[in-house]
Amino acid sequence: MKKLAILAAIALLTGACCSNPKQIMTEPTTPNPENALKAQQFLAKAHTYYLATVEGDQPRVRPFGTAEIFEGKLYIQTGKVKNVYKQLQANPKAEICAFSEGEWIRIACELVPDERVEAKKAMLDKNPSLRGMYDENDDNTIVLYLKNAHATLSAFTHPAETFEF
Repeated sequence: MKKLAILAAIALLTGACCSNPKQIMTEPTTPNPENALKAQQFLAKAHTYYLATVEGDQPRVRPFGTAEIFEGKLYIQTGKVKNVYKQLQANPKAEICAFSEGEWIRIACELVPDERVEAKKAMLDKNPSLRGMYDENDDNTIVLYLKNAHATLSAFTHPAETFEF
């Protein structure tokens, strides 16, 4: 799994996720709740996924576990005091990578903060173990939704499947 995380970071920096990475990150996709749910279900099955961001010219990859659907969009959660959030403020482009049962998913996206208490509460209600560290009314909790997401579901046993949300 470490190898997949490293590959995700390299892909994020080099644009190896597609033939024209600038096009993917600048052309808006049509919101698709069914595809967002498909991605969320894979991430839930994997339990842990790796989020790649960029700090200057250095990739940064770390494990995450929260991925929930709210209002038809796929959201993740972190703390505003963490470096990952500071990196996303400077550059909202990110890539997520997870592996489960011989398949892996890579999602190139932009992560957009949502400051609404309702969005934060929905995430924390679905992940009660986070309530010891986060609260929807604190100044630290932040949820972010995936925008212009391009996912590739791959395996060595079948052709890759791509979808957007």
